[in-house]
Amino acid sequence: MKKPIVGVTASIQAEIRTVVHNDHVNAVVEAGGIPIVLPNLLDEENIERLAHLIDGLLVTGGDDIDPTLFGEEPHRGLGEIIPERDYFEMVLLQKFLRQDKPILAICRGCQILNIAAGGDMFQDIYAQQDKELLQDKELLQHQQRAPRSHCSHYVHPEKDTLLWRLSHGSEFKVNSFHHQAVRRLAKGFKLSATSSDGIIEAIESKTHRFVLGVQWHPENLVKKGDPYAVRIFDELIEACKTSV
Repeated sequence: MKKPIVGVTASIQAEIRTVVHNDHVNAVVEAGGIPIVLPNLLDEENIERLAHLIDGLLVTGGDDIDPTLFGEEPHRGLGEIIPERDYFEMVLLQKFLRQDKPILAICRGCQILNIAAGGDMFQDIYAQQDKELLQDKELLQHQQRAPRSHCSHYVHPEKDTLLWRLSHGSEFKVNSFHHQAVRRLAKGFKLSATSSDGIIEAIESKTHRFVLGVQWHPENLVKKGDPYAVRIFDELIEACKTSV
């Protein structure tokens, strides 16, 4: 069987460079796929063509997301946004969802996936997280001050989910580099994992073959052989093989 081609979304740096961390590319290769770094296209016809050409999609982390995409104005804690990237990923994700092609969405990717499907997010969890949801708990440090390959806190997978199956029903540690997070789940999605403070750490589609969003960065953990990170990328590539 041919190796599947996985599109890897990228950020725009200083308005002149398309950039993606090598760990994303290497994780796809290690799992048996062929990664293709995607430019942030603005023509919908070109995005449509691209969606038909690639077998799977890896939506990477990066800058904050424009809150007007889900009907809110900017919170004071909102960071830098890249409108071109928001548009490209929103349109591409919606086309992938309609085609039922595999998606793995990481950190910012998890948030834009949920928004593209009709959900929303916290613009800044430290300022907006509802105290009632925390049940008198303190928010964890979700922007760790440690190497990217270090696992800093636990996530707790929900029963009858992909992550429950991949973790054999046990909690596991992840790395963490975010101040935004999914709030209201999109229709057709379900909660897949939370951290101990109640923040949504993973979501997945109820109706698609493989659509998973995780708030941590498994691509940084693959190189050290983290079994949960390796399994996530293996599952992505296995799902992509049916699209080849």
